[in-house]
Amino acid sequence: MIASALLQLTVLATAAFAAPVQELKERAGCSAYTIIDTRGTGELQGPSAGFRTMNSQILSAIPGGKEYDTVYLADFSQNSAMGTTNIVNQVQNTLRSDPSHCFFLEGYSQGAAATVDALPKLTGANFDAVKGVFLIGNPRHKPNLACNVDASGGKTTAGASGLAVMLQTIPDNWVSKTKDVCLVGDGVCFTASGFGITPTHLTYPGNSQVQTMGVAFAKQVLQGS
Repeated sequence: MIASALLQLTVLATAAFAAPVQELKERAGCSAYTIIDTRGTGELQGPSAGFRTMNSQILSAIPGGKEYDTVYLADFSQNSAMGTTNIVNQVQNTLRSDPSHCFFLEGYSQGAAATVDALPKLTGANFDAVKGVFLIGNPRHKPNLACNVDASGGKTTAGASGLAVMLQTIPDNWVSKTKDVCLVGDGVCFTASGFGITPTHLTYPGNSQVQTMGVAFAKQVLQGS
């Protein structure tokens, strides 16, 4: 009888401790998330060419996801304020109905500028909900931030300055959540190696290293893996 009672107590105690551990494991990843894809200058409304490959792989690899394509003009005026507002509204409105929802922000060229401008507006629960920010060809590329990487994840472009670095850049509290990818020869994010929309600026969509890095980063921040 004593042995049986001790066995029952052991089972109950094990269950009591196991449940919280399982709950923590479940909370470690995002059960529902949105990729907010913000396209570059001249791209038609919809997905950006810069992220098509990686987003297809991210959505296939990580369950519970969907893509939202930022609504704005993306024209040659470079006025991306509408895009910034749309990004912020999408995060805030989604969290009102689903407070546990996660986000992965992406921006290419002018879309990167619109995304950077959204970051200081996303505070508190909004900041917590955005798990990662992936930028390519960013005109707001600020030299020597820890988030600055080249195509291989290295630092050959870490000291690069973008065309619009004098405007809003990545806030300090967002650096650890961000990868700001810039290639040598891209005159938008690295003006010392070119100026403006150089041929290199258009190569991100077909750069397998950049696409693979984006997928790996999304898995890391959305799944904790």
